[in-house]
Amino acid sequence: MADIKQMQFGMRLKRIDQHHRSLAKGYVTSINHDGLIIAKPHRRASRAPLRGIFLCLFTLIMFKGFLFAQLGETAYGDRLASLDHGTILEKVGAYIMTADPATVWISERIQTYI
Repeated sequence: MADIKQMQFGMRLKRIDQHHRSLAKGYVTSINHDGLIIAKPHRRASRAPLRGIFLCLFTLIMFKGFLFAQLGETAYGDRLASLDHGTILEKVGAYIMTADPATVWISERIQTYI
């Protein structure tokens, strides 16, 4: 019986220690309805905002698909060729705007509505 209580006590101490370590990284206090002040660990955002990166890539591919559908394959290729003969920044833009399979697929879907 005493061994079980000692194990429960050890587990409780371990939980308290983990809670204190998480509070050492930053915390936010709040007040309960009965006036008790509670400190909760401050949640930090992830360093790599994956949702933002995905949204930017999605927007870029949709923009490329729309341009490809609007201009057509030959005019789009001509504009990329003229960018490819420009400055370094224009060459990077031409590389990024090169039509990939996703761009062509999206442009085919958009052409049905244009």
